[in-house]
Amino acid sequence: MSNPNNVSVNISHDLAFIDGHALNIPTVSILNEDGDIHTGATAPDIDESTALRLYETMRFIRALDERMQAAQRQGRVSFYMQCLGEEAAVTASAAALDQDDMIMAQYREQAALHYRGFTLDQFMNQMFSNELDLGKGRQMPIHYGSNALNYMTISSPLGTQIPQATGYAYGQKIKHIDAKTGELNSTIDNVTICYFGEGAASEGDFHAGLNMAAVHKSPVIFFARNNGYAISTPADEQFKGDGIASRGVGYGIKTIRVDGADALAVYAATKKAREIATKTGEPVLIESIAYRLGAHSTSDDPSGYRSKDEEANFQSCPIERFRKWLIKKNWLNDEEDTKAKEQIREDILAALKRAEVVAKPALEELVSDVYDTPIPSLQRQYEQLKTHIKQHPDAYPVTAGRIK
Repeated sequence: MSNPNNVSVNISHDLAFIDGHALNIPTVSILNEDGDIHTGATAPDIDESTALRLYETMRFIRALDERMQAAQRQGRVSFYMQCLGEEAAVTASAAALDQDDMIMAQYREQAALHYRGFTLDQFMNQMFSNELDLGKGRQMPIHYGSNALNYMTISSPLGTQIPQATGYAYGQKIKHIDAKTGELNSTIDNVTICYFGEGAASEGDFHAGLNMAAVHKSPVIFFARNNGYAISTPADEQFKGDGIASRGVGYGIKTIRVDGADALAVYAATKKAREIATKTGEPVLIESIAYRLGAHSTSDDPSGYRSKDEEANFQSCPIERFRKWLIKKNWLNDEEDTKAKEQIREDILAALKRAEVVAKPALEELVSDVYDTPIPSLQRQYEQLKTHIKQHPDAYPVTAGRIK
């Protein structure tokens, strides 16, 4: 007989309630702070080329974050968000994917995009909203997107990408479903990974997206970055229960929690998650535990809600940990690494200077690509905007001279 309630039928005579911490979900860690494999742990199968590309991506992103944070303070860009402390979580998970897997990010996953091949100049053009920006200057800085690299354009509102990822991943699965039996007739080619923070997991979209993925068996990898704070709100003021991982279990989704500062643990977990998603067509949740070393964004001052002592207790650097492992593997030369870091800083500064002098997009780019032909109401607004700018050229010195 079917079970319409869809719950376990195990019977107990013990009046015992289960609280949010009953599962005691462990955190998987493979690499220790000294760059050694933990006793009893097994390193994932990762080749030298992939490991070096992973490290070089983290190294690049750290330098980019430092330079662009300074650029924002100098007034050269309006906004920036760093990946400090979470480089391994983002980069190693991206490294474990196929190039054609879809990435739906939040706004701190620039490392995943660079691992895919997004160039330094493309980063700069987006942040300066110039005419070479793939988004045509319509987005605020760090809201990247690349159709060629299967990286969905970022949206500022929290959590919107979660149900979208569920739907997109289900679309990836449909062509592998037998029309008669409704079962998978082959391994799924590609899946979707969806990044979000533990703060976004407090949004309704999180619950809608996970429930939909679980019920409809959508091959999406939910990657929750639990970095301790949703802007200024600590995790213990956001939710009760055992982190985000317990919610995955609650929705019937295969779940794992990993040390987000451990590149090897993240890589291994994501590899396995992708294998599960492609073979079963079902979702997987990964919760990454890593401390946000920097501010939420350049608009934030963390000294208002956390102490220096707290920050000092969580100064684990994921890049340094992985670097030590690479050196012990004889895959990285310390002297060459130091030279490369200096060159990267020089390249970033040069790219910044190039991008900030590139012209802004033409005004008509505001309404192009939205419709095949701008609808009358949009065209009227555009004409009104042109008239306004022409009347106030001093307020729009960059744009006024380029109006057609």
